[in-house]
Amino acid sequence: MTQDESMSDQLNTDSTALEHQLRTYFPFGIQVSQRTIEWLELRDLLSSPGEIAGRPESYIVRKLAARFNERVAQSRHLDTSIKPAELITAGMIVELLRYLVMHYCFRQKPGILRDGLDWTLANRGETVAEKPLPEFVRLYPALDIVQGRLNGSEYLHSSDSLGTRREAVAIEMILLALNSMNRAFRPFTTLYDDTDLRRAAPYPILVNSLEEFFDSQPAVDGIGLSLYKALKAPMEESPDSLDGQLDFIRRNWESILPQGMIRRLMRIRDILHEEWIERGFGEPLLDVLDLRSAQFGYPEPEAFSRDADWMSNVVLIAKSVYVWLDQLSKKYQRHIRYLSDIPDEELDRLARWHFTGLWLIGIWERSTASRKIKQIMGNPDALSSAYSLYDYVIANDLGGESAYESLRERCRKRGIRLAADMVPNHVGIYSKWVVEHPEWFIQSSYPPFPVYQYNGQNLSEDGRTVLQIEDGYWDHRDAAVVFKRIDSHTGDTRYIYHGNDGTHMPWNDTAQLNFLNPEVREAVIQTILHVARKFSIIRFDAAMTLAKKHYQRLWFPQPGDGGAIPSRAEHGMTREQFDAAMPKEFWREVVDRVQQEVPDTLLLAEAFWLMEGYFVRTLGMHRVYNSAFMNMLKMEENSKYRQTIKNVLEFSPEVIKRFVNFMNNPDEKTAVEQFGKGDKYFGVAMMMVTMPGLPMFGHGQVEGFAEKYGMEYPRAYWEEQVDEEMVHRHEREIFPLMQRRHLFSGASNFAFFDFITPEGWVDENVFAYSNRAGGDRALILYNNSYN
Repeated sequence: MTQDESMSDQLNTDSTALEHQLRTYFPFGIQVSQRTIEWLELRDLLSSPGEIAGRPESYIVRKLAARFNERVAQSRHLDTSIKPAELITAGMIVELLRYLVMHYCFRQKPGILRDGLDWTLANRGETVAEKPLPEFVRLYPALDIVQGRLNGSEYLHSSDSLGTRREAVAIEMILLALNSMNRAFRPFTTLYDDTDLRRAAPYPILVNSLEEFFDSQPAVDGIGLSLYKALKAPMEESPDSLDGQLDFIRRNWESILPQGMIRRLMRIRDILHEEWIERGFGEPLLDVLDLRSAQFGYPEPEAFSRDADWMSNVVLIAKSVYVWLDQLSKKYQRHIRYLSDIPDEELDRLARWHFTGLWLIGIWERSTASRKIKQIMGNPDALSSAYSLYDYVIANDLGGESAYESLRERCRKRGIRLAADMVPNHVGIYSKWVVEHPEWFIQSSYPPFPVYQYNGQNLSEDGRTVLQIEDGYWDHRDAAVVFKRIDSHTGDTRYIYHGNDGTHMPWNDTAQLNFLNPEVREAVIQTILHVARKFSIIRFDAAMTLAKKHYQRLWFPQPGDGGAIPSRAEHGMTREQFDAAMPKEFWREVVDRVQQEVPDTLLLAEAFWLMEGYFVRTLGMHRVYNSAFMNMLKMEENSKYRQTIKNVLEFSPEVIKRFVNFMNNPDEKTAVEQFGKGDKYFGVAMMMVTMPGLPMFGHGQVEGFAEKYGMEYPRAYWEEQVDEEMVHRHEREIFPLMQRRHLFSGASNFAFFDFITPEGWVDENVFAYSNRAGGDRALILYNNSYN
């Protein structure tokens, strides 16, 4: 929708034309002086509208901020830079004030501004009423003047369908005076400083005279204040906050603002919030999980997938493949390089311990660009990240397909099923799809932030493309949201977004897929089916980012919902537009297709953000991460975890059966660092293998290893020895319970109790529950506290 169209519901055609004229008078929204145009050399930018054609209106404001900050860095007299989102917000506030003046003067009270200027002439004289107007045009030239279509005199005395542009200039002077007294606008004073205008003409007297006139006129409809009092109200309510002023306008002017303008207002607030959000910091919030309160904005029917017989009793252990091979080489005193080299003795041991699932982390062919980035940044030993993938084929340096088949067959004979990651929302920055299908990714034809520069190493190994990450990564100045892709033959240049979940910095070795493209959705589903034909268990990395609610929030946010990923608020969509592009939950499509084509596959989702129940109950995943188990028991937030269990049981007992319980995962500290090696560790481990759901052990957990293995590790860096006593205690206390997993895994006979003390109160630190299968029964008691 164009700006003219967005305003047609409130204003007649003539008023809409004037509003458009006033917006383009200063395309930055905020007034910019002739002195600033010359200092920042903006004439080329303002004279070349084709340069910004098809780009969000905020782009030109970002270019202004970038040029200002560049000059500040070179200046000895200025030391205050401008934050682009704040300048965009200030411009929006000026535009809203401009609209209010125009609404009142040309719709509610047509001709009143002309009357005000005539009243000033009669009461203050020609010097006050007339002299400031040409001086303003000279010192704050309109876009028509900058582009050479009119000179100052022609502009001032030209007419439009509503009268002379003298009125337009008078409005701009009122707004300039308001900007100058607005404390929240102080960072931008250099752009519109009115010192020269004050010296040249008595413009403050003219503005004050108009204020006196308007205070005697009827109030603004829908606001109930005189025009000037209405214009000053936002800054008086929130004198130091741009966000506060914008929010005040939204709340108090809603009845007179066109819907299109309200949507733009909310989108500008989203852009401001994008700049404020701190990413990658803080501890997880230990909130009680209440699945009844989690609202996703879409129907939530009960649609559990049925488990195959073997799925209910899986006990999974994770192995970071390259680190594991290195550890096995040291243990067996021979070079164990390929998957086929893994000794039978090691697989026998896992089977003897009663593990029935082996999660191989990092088994796919990785993107070489990821390795290059990490090595250039200071780790010469690094591999590519296990989650920056080139293609879903078994890595050649692990022995490829034949080595994998050997391992799978040997595991099958021992009752161990193999699990693999599938990373659905992104691929590696250098990958088969980036080279062959660049249209499949979220992208732009220009860098969303004008300050981005791409002068670094070409990370592509395919002559058809050049791939560069933003220069700020190399010297730790910035974490850009896009990388640059150039077609070597045609010169076609695209800026493709890195993978991003909105809580951390962009993953600079990845490329984000566009799931609004049905071709992308089908390609990913076909990849999942390919993985399912090789692995009995699939773990979907960061699965919650592809749920419709969060995919829209991250990449195409509704006005008011943005802020998670910088620059994406400008590409937002309404709910209706998004649903038309992505009509069905992607994960429901995946579950249904897998059930139809490769039915004997266990689908396991890494999902947070209160989505646990939705993923298994409505989307049909067999299992979902339960991070509350690790976090709350570690922190001894026992009452919170007990309430979480009660809430889940009240919501649907089937959900608790589908939790994946763990004491660490590859993104967290190791189990022994979080829980120690004593009774607390073994008590929580006992709970993990006796609660309904799927128990998942981390790499090195049984052996008592404390090193956290990065996704790029080729080997363990710490010379840790196996803690034999810890292994033996697992063999005595934990593994026998795993052998009886059928007794604990179900939810239909699971009962959870309050532990009542002799004094009659509930001891929240004690977990008491029972279960049964056939004639076998179990009662479990554990006190997760040192009291």
